[in-house]
Amino acid sequence: MVRQKVWVAGIAAAVALAGAITVYSTGILSDTKVNGNLLTISQGKDKITVKLCKDDLVKVDFLPEGKATAHTEVIADNKWDGANEGNNVKAQIDTKSNPMTIKTDKMIVKIDKKTKRISIYDSKGNMLIKEQDVNDIYNKGVKFDHNSGDKFYGISGYTNTEESTAGMLKTGNVDVTAGAQGHPGGPFVWSTKGYGVLVDSNGGDFSIKDTSLTFDDCSKKDIEYYVAVGKPTDIIEATADVTGKSPMFPKWATGFTNSEWGIDEKELTNIVDTYRSKNIPIDNYTLDFDWKAWGQDNNGEFRWNDTKFPDGSSGKLKEIMDSKGIKLTGIMKPRIHVDTVEGKYAEQNKLWHPNSVVGTDYFSGKQVRDLNFADSNLRKWFFNNAKGAMDTGIAGWWNDEADEVNDNFQFMNMQKAMYEGQRAANDTRVWSINRDFYLGSQRYAYGMWSGDIPTGFYSMEAQRERMLSAINLAEPKWGMDTGGFNGNPNPENYARWIEFSAFTPIFRVHGNLDDQRQPWVFGDTAEAAAKKAIQLRYKLIPYIYAYDRKAYETGVGLVKPLVFDYSEDKNVENDVDAWMFGDYMLVSPVVQEGQTSKKIYLPKGTWIDYFTGKTYEGGSTIDYTVNANTYDDIPLFVKKGAIIPNQDSQNYVGEKPVTNVYVDIFPDKEKTSFNYYDDDGKTYQYEKGVYFKQNIDAQDKGNGQVNINLSAKTGSYTPETKYFILKVHGKASDSVNLGSSSVKAYGSLDDLMNAEGEGTAKGQDVYGEVTYVKVKLGDSKSINVK
Repeated sequence: MVRQKVWVAGIAAAVALAGAITVYSTGILSDTKVNGNLLTISQGKDKITVKLCKDDLVKVDFLPEGKATAHTEVIADNKWDGANEGNNVKAQIDTKSNPMTIKTDKMIVKIDKKTKRISIYDSKGNMLIKEQDVNDIYNKGVKFDHNSGDKFYGISGYTNTEESTAGMLKTGNVDVTAGAQGHPGGPFVWSTKGYGVLVDSNGGDFSIKDTSLTFDDCSKKDIEYYVAVGKPTDIIEATADVTGKSPMFPKWATGFTNSEWGIDEKELTNIVDTYRSKNIPIDNYTLDFDWKAWGQDNNGEFRWNDTKFPDGSSGKLKEIMDSKGIKLTGIMKPRIHVDTVEGKYAEQNKLWHPNSVVGTDYFSGKQVRDLNFADSNLRKWFFNNAKGAMDTGIAGWWNDEADEVNDNFQFMNMQKAMYEGQRAANDTRVWSINRDFYLGSQRYAYGMWSGDIPTGFYSMEAQRERMLSAINLAEPKWGMDTGGFNGNPNPENYARWIEFSAFTPIFRVHGNLDDQRQPWVFGDTAEAAAKKAIQLRYKLIPYIYAYDRKAYETGVGLVKPLVFDYSEDKNVENDVDAWMFGDYMLVSPVVQEGQTSKKIYLPKGTWIDYFTGKTYEGGSTIDYTVNANTYDDIPLFVKKGAIIPNQDSQNYVGEKPVTNVYVDIFPDKEKTSFNYYDDDGKTYQYEKGVYFKQNIDAQDKGNGQVNINLSAKTGSYTPETKYFILKVHGKASDSVNLGSSSVKAYGSLDDLMNAEGEGTAKGQDVYGEVTYVKVKLGDSKSINVK
């Protein structure tokens, strides 16, 4: 056997990359060609390409007559179409053996020389999934075999009123569609057994049986699919590598949003002033139809309603709201009025969606028609018309009702218009919410919400599986009409819903025409509970914001189903009652009326009640006492090993400088870490390295010692925060060293906070003994607490 190194297309500049690929052969088969990490297999006139994209991701493309067709909007770009991308992956390619093999540290791909069928194994040689040995393997899709008992997730979620007791698990025939009214979908399915399959297609159908997985009705002639291997988070990250990462929202979007239909400038100002006088935090007010001159000629769909908002078009309202710490965001519709200047322009330029017809608008009572956002010229025209509103105060986009023309990409393309338009116009971050989701949309700063849901406890409870199903489809930004859109919640329902929503990615209330969703509307008890939950959200913003960065880097964001982290635990296979909020907090909101006790399953590990400090051992179900009178308790648990940055609550993001960030540390025997993150919170300069990142790790070394290490910072941004106040729980120490030097000890936390420079103190809190360590941000430090 001759051992050969493959050189990429003979290009000398690529030698270093290609050297990572090793080929074993004594003469590659005449029907198989190897170019770097791309294998091309001929099968008559047809070809099959097998491309190693990453060490945990492979792309397979069946090319009828050797021809590829264009990607759908699911795929972010063409970076893995050629032979060169990914050649830095360490792999061994053996074309002599039968089956031929491609091996990395994380996966093995086997290709039968006779049948040309492809099988995927984990690094230990366990079969995960394999193509079926049938003649019509690629007939309008692809057919796989898998092991009996595999559990599947992804593909689809639920509409606003659809029965959802099936939870997250998928079985049988599942349509691939963006759907309508809060529905997420995509041609992507994954299993907790360590693999996921993504097919490039506009729609389709998955059929899941005990040992088979079939994708049918592919929209493309060539069948292009990707297989990722690893833990659920690895699979989501690989899928985001193919379909696009989620850009960061502005930091204000981590806070609270009040959305309202039926409002004018006077009422808006009064409501905002009431929020401020009551010290209930809020950052964003989203305006429905009311902000627009809807139904009027000359671009009424895009400009301010000067009657309801007399200071809108001049920009004065923006100045007023800016002074109160409020961002204004506004609804956008995919349709325009036909008998208008803009309608005639659309007619002349053929901008209507082919599936749309002229109809009567339910708000204006006039004739309207939906636009075709697949048309790049329409997208530019649409945003250019909306730009004036953006310049005078509309800071984000609430895209609505683009799910009514039976087009999987209509909503995606509508937000693509706003994203690409705003990115070209300025450097301010884009924010949006949209009423359905198709995989790939996330790359356009695309948040989604669950549609026009009913009020009531049953509806609230059903939002859990809706959120987690969307996240299973690689959409990290999800929210809902907290309180319900149709109907009005009772005080308990409202308070509990706010508590639920405080632990979702997009925290927002909304109701139907003229319905109010402010906390004080529901009485003193509900207001107090809601205020407590909103203030907790603002306290956790440093923690929350770091996960928006993580979603941008990996595709995995703030909320994770328990099955992401505990995939081997059968108790969480379809558990929607609790979820991970970041890596270190588990929340299980109260969703039943009058509940006084709640059963909560805690997975393996040691869990600490965030509010009481009570400790529980995981792998068991606990009975958690709930107060049905005050509505103000949230079942929230911290995992031992947690590192949780937080701050003093503010009335809005940026109300005052955050000079100190507290870091709660619950040391475990296993080392744990957290990547603290900050940036300007407003622009895309983070894409150019203008950010602040510092890793914090901690470990209980035993013998009464805890080691904490702060890495040197990365990024060029200088935050306003000057100090970390580390709170090392479970230990009270007089002896703290920074490197080899001892740290000055102070008599109390107050003394430490008021002192200049670094230092330490000890005390007690709800968790027991605690050691406080005050250290400067940015520098590499080794801290020893004895």
